[in-house]
Amino acid sequence: MEKRKLGFWEIWNMSFGFLGIQMGFALQNANASRILQLFGADVHELSWFWIIAPLMGLIVQPIIGHYSDNTWSRFGRRKPYFLTGAILASVGLVLMPQAEIFIAFMPALWVGAGMLMIMDASFNIAMEPFRALVGDNLRADQHTLGFSVQTALIGIGAVVGSWLPYVLTNWFGISNQPSETSAVPLNLIYSFIIGAIILVASILITIFTTKEYSPEELEQFRDEKEHKEAIGETKEAKLSDVFSDFAKMPETMRQLSWVQFFSWFGLFGMWVFTTPAIAQHIYGLSVDDTKSPEFQSAGDWVGIIFGVYNAVSAVVAFALPYIAKQIGRRKTHALSLVLGGIGLISVYFMPNKEALIFSMILVGFAWASILAMPYAILAGSIQPKKMGVYMGIFNFFIVIPQIINALIGGPLVKYVYNDHAIYAIVMSGVSFLLAALLVLKVKDQKDI
Repeated sequence: MEKRKLGFWEIWNMSFGFLGIQMGFALQNANASRILQLFGADVHELSWFWIIAPLMGLIVQPIIGHYSDNTWSRFGRRKPYFLTGAILASVGLVLMPQAEIFIAFMPALWVGAGMLMIMDASFNIAMEPFRALVGDNLRADQHTLGFSVQTALIGIGAVVGSWLPYVLTNWFGISNQPSETSAVPLNLIYSFIIGAIILVASILITIFTTKEYSPEELEQFRDEKEHKEAIGETKEAKLSDVFSDFAKMPETMRQLSWVQFFSWFGLFGMWVFTTPAIAQHIYGLSVDDTKSPEFQSAGDWVGIIFGVYNAVSAVVAFALPYIAKQIGRRKTHALSLVLGGIGLISVYFMPNKEALIFSMILVGFAWASILAMPYAILAGSIQPKKMGVYMGIFNFFIVIPQIINALIGGPLVKYVYNDHAIYAIVMSGVSFLLAALLVLKVKDQKDI
């Protein structure tokens, strides 16, 4: 018995919730450093606040993966986690830029960091089951398409989220300057509220339009039976099995772990340090300038260029399955990472803010591939019954490099780079190039 081949729009609706998740994620990535600086954080402290994000992923994703593998209710297998994560994330989105309303209880900086923690934990609760759902619902020959559609939706959502503050200011006249009553400009506050609404709405579309296979149905599919024959009948799953599953991870997954390490080490550096890097290197501002109109303009422009790389990734995502068929998934991923590495390194040499668009176009190729190719390669090497937990464990190799960067990134900027954040961006580019070399050593089980 084979899984039903799904049409394009069925695959689109199945992953539509990713649009809202990534819109919220983009708002966080483009503006969290700016908001924390407005609340009083120094540039070298930013990576320490951002460590919250990967720590939440490290803790939450394997647990959610395990329980979503072994949960079935009248609401489905993965759906309850989508909705719970969306509701909690929306709370964090609304409250983070308005952290000053809690100033009677604790400093706004710490409330903002707490809301960042809530958002990241919640994004992970919603996001991990979406990855597993592709493995659940799609045949092996549709995995690349499934993850590519997710990447396209990620790109669309991220473009909207990244550009929203700029659009609210320049199209609708909403202020992008701090006021007497709020350190955070109104355009950011409104953007985060809109992001919260769209997040919940997009998740609901997926919930109401997507059918999940029951555990009994999954048992009948040939790919599940083939895995059972290969590994033997498995005992009833327990949470502690996560540790044994980690020890027994497939060879392909081990090889991909190093690719993921350098890919996400680079991404984290880009997300954390782009705003101060652009403010200093392109706008010519001092490291202590976080209140001027020029700094707010730099922050808005970072949103624009982040939107560019996400827009490019949305387009490239549709091309990835066809490119992969011609040259293979490994070479496709390696090429994309090389382009992204060149893009980040080129930021150092750009003469003005408009030229940064070219840099981010190249980064968009890498981002599209990072979000699709490793998962497509991985999905072909793991058993369907363990899809959720292994997708969660795979997240270790996303969050660990971010934690390492969070711990060393700030001291490097302060003591090695002399508070010049641009060098953290260059280092991110070098990290992409190392990932490109390593991906060529990965054994892809079904390189189609």
